[in-house]
Amino acid sequence: MTCVKAKDGDVFKAILITKGRKTGTPHGVELRAVFYDNKIYFSRRNSQSDWLKNAISNPEVKVEYNSATFSGIASLVTDKNLARKISQLKYADKRSEESRVVLQVTLCE
Repeated sequence: MTCVKAKDGDVFKAILITKGRKTGTPHGVELRAVFYDNKIYFSRRNSQSDWLKNAISNPEVKVEYNSATFSGIASLVTDKNLARKISQLKYADKRSEESRVVLQVTLCE
C-alpha cells in the first residue's frame, strides 16, 4: 500500500483508534506496530487489553501514523507462524519468542 510510508519489517509507534465496545466512543492508544505484507500489526502478551477487546468487538479501526490517519479492518491472526514472525520483527530480545496475541489491520483504500 503506497499511502503508508513504511516497508516490510518496519517497527514504529502508531495510535490505534477503536470504538468502545460498550460506549461506542473512539479510544486511541499509542502502541508499537509492525508493517508487514501491506498490513499493520499490533500485539499483546494476553487478550485482556481494552484496545484489543474493542477491535475484536468492532473491527472498523483507524491508525494514526506519520501525521496521517488510515482506516482499516482489524482481525486476530490465527496463523501461529505469522504471529511468531511479527513478534520476531517487533522485538530483538527474548520477547520475540513469547507467544503473543496479534491483531492485524488491513488498510482500506
